[in-house]
Amino acid sequence: MNRPADIALAGTTLVLASPLLGIAALATKLGDRGPVLYRQTRVGKDGVDFELLKLRTMVVGAETVGAGFAVDRGDPRITRVGRLLRKLSLDELPQLWNVVRGEMSVIGPRPTLRYQVERYTAHQARRLEVKPGITGWAQVHGRATLPWAERIELDVWYVDHRSPWLDLKILAKTPLALFSGTYKGAQGGWKAQP
Repeated sequence: MNRPADIALAGTTLVLASPLLGIAALATKLGDRGPVLYRQTRVGKDGVDFELLKLRTMVVGAETVGAGFAVDRGDPRITRVGRLLRKLSLDELPQLWNVVRGEMSVIGPRPTLRYQVERYTAHQARRLEVKPGITGWAQVHGRATLPWAERIELDVWYVDHRSPWLDLKILAKTPLALFSGTYKGAQGGWKAQP
């Protein structure tokens, strides 16, 4: 999407979703008194790091225990409120602010972690040619239920074929995709490439 469309869509959605975001934030805070937002360094366009925002769905310090960054269904680190937020994908709403700030787009490949990017092949690194998105071509074709390499391939396909028409198609398919799987298994769906 172009920048004006990103700002208009993200800004409007933030305003409309603000009551829901407020309720979710309050529930997160009351759930275990920890911080409402979870901030994590992710890799954006051209390999530049940025701070991704999410509603916190796991216990404080979760990435340092258990499976680390990987999250699987039934993970004991997920809070009671967090389970609901993840199921409804409400934990992603703060990323609309990342879009407004220009670090993300509404549509594009999901932003990944630095250790994953460092293992990309030259072909896979092409997914960094565009801003990361809240939703994208891989998201509407199976999200984290797909093998990692297949998701990256779908992202690279999007980079090569992006258009306003394709973006509208992704937006139309996103609501249904929200109800598909979000868990990635023991390694977060990531396996080092040979």
